[in-house]
Amino acid sequence: MDESLPWFRALPAEQRSWVMLVAQAGVRSLVQWLRDGGGTADSSQEVSDEVFATAPHSLARSISLQQTVALIQVTIDVVEEQTGQLAAPGEEQQLREVVLRFSREIAFAAARAYARAAEFRGSWDARLQALLVDALLRGDSPDVLASRAAALGWTDAPPVAVAVGRSPGGEVSAVLHTVYRQARRIGVEVIGGVHGDRLVVVLGGAADPVAATEKLLEAFGEGPVVVGPAVPSLDGATESARAALAGFRAAPAWPTAPRPVPAADLLPERVLAGDAEARRRLRHDVYAGLVRVGGELLETLDAFFAAGGTLESAARALFVHPNTVRYRLRRVSEVTGFSPLAPRDAFTLQMALTIGRLDPVPSSPTKTASGGRTAQKSDDQR
Repeated sequence: MDESLPWFRALPAEQRSWVMLVAQAGVRSLVQWLRDGGGTADSSQEVSDEVFATAPHSLARSISLQQTVALIQVTIDVVEEQTGQLAAPGEEQQLREVVLRFSREIAFAAARAYARAAEFRGSWDARLQALLVDALLRGDSPDVLASRAAALGWTDAPPVAVAVGRSPGGEVSAVLHTVYRQARRIGVEVIGGVHGDRLVVVLGGAADPVAATEKLLEAFGEGPVVVGPAVPSLDGATESARAALAGFRAAPAWPTAPRPVPAADLLPERVLAGDAEARRRLRHDVYAGLVRVGGELLETLDAFFAAGGTLESAARALFVHPNTVRYRLRRVSEVTGFSPLAPRDAFTLQMALTIGRLDPVPSSPTKTASGGRTAQKSDDQR
């Protein structure tokens, strides 16, 4: 083995010793197999898997099945070369034929051993992944997340995002196998877990998590699939998981939502479903942004919505030119990221205005909670 297999020479001494024990067990098994009648052409005697039981399970992770086959081939070749010394005179050819049949049985035994190791490893990985996803959803410490992710070989390639959808049902291992198969095709890192009727998938290294999730839709069941915001590493994935779960709960309120849909696109529905984080985002990121900019943006938005989205009617109500309304609405889009001219964005802006006025944000002395200067002017006049 040292002479013919370069990778064997690179193995640690302990692993080489385990390989030699397996080889010796194989020779002993050949002798026992012959004694039990396995050498006859019509024999159905199987080789015991105990040949590989002498080595620890960790050896199957260090040496691949292909390498094991190469080791078996070297061992069989050596036995064939020594048939002149091993066989009685005139029985050399018979021994060679027996060794060929035995090598086939050994190959099957190796396949069974590796299949069991893969099943054991798969079951263990599935449990670890379920624990990791549980830790994400609970918001456990980064140390807990890092230790469990390291055990799974997670490299934490940025960005990281969490996708949540309905599980297709069936065996958890089969569901996760579909996830991994699709993930390998698109070259992203994934950790998955099934929780009740939900499939939670953590994606790593996908430049566009929503586009990557779209290519994983085969693994999900029917219904909405929601993708949380991208974060730099697994440490911040709890934020993404919470947003995705909140979006998944609220998604039925938007029947025509794309699939998958970013959790940020479901802010209005999440607010109505009682998501405090979505409420905070609309209040601080949207409404408070308009308050900080000041000017007539809030007043223009009110007039535009009151006019049913008609520019000319809003302009008449404000006593300004329609182009002025267009300019202000464009400024609203720049400040908030939502365009009042798009029906879906208009719904989000209306929700933000309502929340902002119900939960006023701190404002400067020259502005009211509504953010308009006209209100301050009216107070002065009064």
